[in-house]
Amino acid sequence: MLADRLARYCQALRYGDLPDAVVHEAKRRLLDGFGCALGAWNAPPCRIARRIAQTVKVPQGATLWGTGHKTLPDLAAFANGGLVRYLDFNDTYLSKEPAHPSDNIPAILSVGEAVHASGKRVMEAIALAYEIQCRFCDAAALRPRGWDHVTYGPFSSALAAAKLMKLSKEQTVQAINLAGIANMALRQTRVGDLSMWKACAFSNAARNGVFAAMLAQLGMTGPSPIFEGEKGFMKLISGPLDLATLGGEAGQASAIGQFKILDTSIKHYPVEYHAQTAVEAAVALRNELMEAEGVRAVDHVMDVEIGSYDVAIEIIGRDPEKWQPATRETADHSFPYCVAVALLHGPVTLQSFGWKRLHDPAVRNLMKKIRVVQQPEFEGRYPKTMPTRITVKTEAGQTYMKQVDVPVGHPGNPMSDQDLETKVRRLAAGRLSRPRIDRLIEFVWNLDRVSDVGTLMPLLRI
Repeated sequence: MLADRLARYCQALRYGDLPDAVVHEAKRRLLDGFGCALGAWNAPPCRIARRIAQTVKVPQGATLWGTGHKTLPDLAAFANGGLVRYLDFNDTYLSKEPAHPSDNIPAILSVGEAVHASGKRVMEAIALAYEIQCRFCDAAALRPRGWDHVTYGPFSSALAAAKLMKLSKEQTVQAINLAGIANMALRQTRVGDLSMWKACAFSNAARNGVFAAMLAQLGMTGPSPIFEGEKGFMKLISGPLDLATLGGEAGQASAIGQFKILDTSIKHYPVEYHAQTAVEAAVALRNELMEAEGVRAVDHVMDVEIGSYDVAIEIIGRDPEKWQPATRETADHSFPYCVAVALLHGPVTLQSFGWKRLHDPAVRNLMKKIRVVQQPEFEGRYPKTMPTRITVKTEAGQTYMKQVDVPVGHPGNPMSDQDLETKVRRLAAGRLSRPRIDRLIEFVWNLDRVSDVGTLMPLLRI
């Protein structure tokens, strides 16, 4: 049974099994997640989640980042998870089902703090959670069946929590059963006009994963077999799925699986991942246009074609609401909005989604000239690459074209540690002092020497 295999893997994985590159990537994802969380500090859904979590006080619990308040680990996972996710700026994994695996990190740190885990144990749990979530994404797409990708989240977060809580194999199986029985998420979260729930969908899944582990620790049992049962996960939710050899797990012919964290991407722009290449192409085209036709060249654009592929179009280039975004959440999931802003104003930043920009008549007018077209030659190239080709025609009768296949931050075009630190500093500026940001970054780079991850929390206090 799959639950037994996952529980065995959870029990067996050790920090010493992790290659240096995996440890380094775990640190990078922690830094990236902290930057995203600090940048989202005042966002409305994050304030709501924090208020709910602050109603429960647990002195030996987990910290709500940015505060000194400690609460239940599952509530902290929910509130802190919303912070990491809100800006749509944390990392991504693209496969049959997309994911943002660093969504697991707030749950891992919440449980890790509560059990006084070392930095090595935290990184062990991060590698485990990435492995579980990404392998599920490789195995079966949920989107065509109407389920959201966060549906895999309760499994990855429950297993990471079980690892940190040192649950027995039998308890871990029950945590998986409990995580899988009642936490299916509808894809409506990402259809049409998007709501605040986009920031909270995974953090709720992770909260439920942590809760499942907490229940299993006290002896609660769940329905089984949760994956293969007559009314189980495969029959009703995913269809048949078979996980490939997991990172560090011995598979057929004793081959050891490679760790999936190395295949995930860090975002360069705060937009849905399929729009990363579109923004890069649009920024380059803006520069070319201005050089050729002057600084007001974009005002004289007649037509913009975004050439893309089926998955990207389904997610950010199909619904009519993408041409009339009423919320930040819809705008950062909109091909036409992201490209229009990049053509008019250059690189997309957090300010690109403020009220003023969202209602800018110039942006709205340019969006009316944008078409999204599926390119037959791009078929089959996703997820290895995610090409976008933008073609612009101007009143002067000129045509300009730019194609980007792999964005900055992709494993094929990785973001440097220095650029990652720059991203974190930019997001944390105004929340933390520069010396505090320096200490936070230093803390994470030396996480393998930390004996209790709870000592990190004062560095995040705003």
